[in-house]
Amino acid sequence: MSQRIAILPETITNKIAAGEVVERPASVIKELLENALDAGATDIAVEIGAGGRRLIRITDNGHGMSREDALLSLERHATSKIRTDSDLDGILTLGFRGEALPSIASVSRFRLATREADSLEGTEIIVEGGRVRDVKACGMAPGTVVTVEQLFFNTPARLKFLRSVETETGHVGDTVARMAVSRPDVAFSLVSDGRELLRVQRSDLRRRIAQTVGKEAADRLHEVSGSGGEVAVTGFISGPATVRSATSAMFTYINGRFVRDKVVQHAIMQAYRGVIDRGRYPVLALFIQLPPGEVDVNVHPTKHEVRFRRQAAVHDALQAALEEVLRRSPWLAHRPEPSAAVPAAPPAGQAYRERIAAAAQASLSLAQPAAHRSYPATSVPGVGKGAEPSAPPSGGPVSVREAAEPFRPEPTPPEAAGYFSALAVIGQFHGEYILCQSGAELVIIDQHAASERVAYQRLRQQFRAGGVESQRLLFPETLELSFSEAALVGRFRDDLARVGFELEPFGGATVIAAALPRLAAGGDGIRLVRDILAELAVLGTSGAFESAVDALLARIACHSVVRGFHPLESRQINELLRAMDETDFAASCPHGRPVSHTITLGELEKIFKRT
Repeated sequence: MSQRIAILPETITNKIAAGEVVERPASVIKELLENALDAGATDIAVEIGAGGRRLIRITDNGHGMSREDALLSLERHATSKIRTDSDLDGILTLGFRGEALPSIASVSRFRLATREADSLEGTEIIVEGGRVRDVKACGMAPGTVVTVEQLFFNTPARLKFLRSVETETGHVGDTVARMAVSRPDVAFSLVSDGRELLRVQRSDLRRRIAQTVGKEAADRLHEVSGSGGEVAVTGFISGPATVRSATSAMFTYINGRFVRDKVVQHAIMQAYRGVIDRGRYPVLALFIQLPPGEVDVNVHPTKHEVRFRRQAAVHDALQAALEEVLRRSPWLAHRPEPSAAVPAAPPAGQAYRERIAAAAQASLSLAQPAAHRSYPATSVPGVGKGAEPSAPPSGGPVSVREAAEPFRPEPTPPEAAGYFSALAVIGQFHGEYILCQSGAELVIIDQHAASERVAYQRLRQQFRAGGVESQRLLFPETLELSFSEAALVGRFRDDLARVGFELEPFGGATVIAAALPRLAAGGDGIRLVRDILAELAVLGTSGAFESAVDALLARIACHSVVRGFHPLESRQINELLRAMDETDFAASCPHGRPVSHTITLGELEKIFKRT
């Protein structure tokens, strides 16, 4: 009987491996850039032609390789990064598999030129379709130059799946940008068909972000620095005004390695919940550092996916670090108090002395004959501004002595006003918007969004303290529900009590609302209950209530505050602004809508053509 199982030739196994590692030209560039960074390069140049299909050339000034190492690097699973199986638990380098170079060389016309700094000459190796054609000495600067031509020339099925030149060039640009953000201490350049697309010099992280995603976005970033246990988070994040419709500007790194991880992205979006709209994504560059043994990077050949040993710890530490910045709303301009003239407080005890002087004058007037009762208060002998009262003239009928002055603590200086409290209120527009002035800016505040944020903050504080404060209704309301809604009431009855609702069965699908959250008790209780049940309908079990409680509190807050046309008195406006200064995430309502909008004087002058 003939043998059916055979060992595949090396050329075929390399092509199979290339199918996992080399997806498109950008994949090739990613692998080669990682090798260059692992080699200690501080200057890396990338050149492509026809989107990388015709030409890819990576030049670096790393430590280079000897002739023997250069030949070994083209063998599968040949690497300098690991030696034993225990090394897999402590990987700190970007590359470690030893698959990239042989896989790339198997599907292209490949040339590797490399030289160590202490070597007189370099080594050049030419490979075509995975077969070494020539090995020779060459003259070159220290470092490595890898040239990949005619990618997928021997695998036409893979070649036809590549996109247009413009699309592939875009993917290459994104890959180089991600690498550039990860290492601000390294200079990068990218040239496509003779046209320079990117050139960044060694700099700090903020400047590197500005060079890759744009200066305007980088100017609106806010620094993050936090830690939880063994997890440290640093980097920059944007506010709600700087968001994108895709995740292309979200740069997340685990121990310096760019990753697209679901746990990391979920933590980020949880932190931004209520700050930005759904379907929008922030601009950020986050570096998560944790012990190498706490993360497994040996999950997928592309190394974009990782697996955490303690997933919840990483998620919570990242979310907490971002929320610490977002709750302060740093994108709001916190300006000093207006320099309005404030009358100086009288010296301690001065008002008391003046009251004593007035009492003395009254006593003298009553005791003296009528002819002498016309003295003004200021003519009392010995009593003047800031002077101690002296004894009356000798022979006077009454002797008045100042009582001992009681202890008076030094007046405490007033606290600095917050951003909203420091605004000068101009008035109200259409009963919905509060117009304020801040220096040379016009600030427009959506009073519904601001009130909703304040109410939501109070509800969250009450919930965390043990339960939302409820108010029993003098006349309980009866609700006719569908059978599915009535089932929801039964399933979540205890949970609803924690957010302020007391719903009691009344037979069939009818329930009685005996109590509502105090903040929402004056509104339409029937509509609020139905809206809350609609939110609960998407939950599978009662255990999912905890993950949805913020959405429920946001819904209650929305029902508890003013809507539409609602004139406010000056006192109410000032109270709302003061409350906003005491609120976290003050720049947006719980649903992510902005609370305020600023129009500068320059923008107004452009509208009226005064500039």
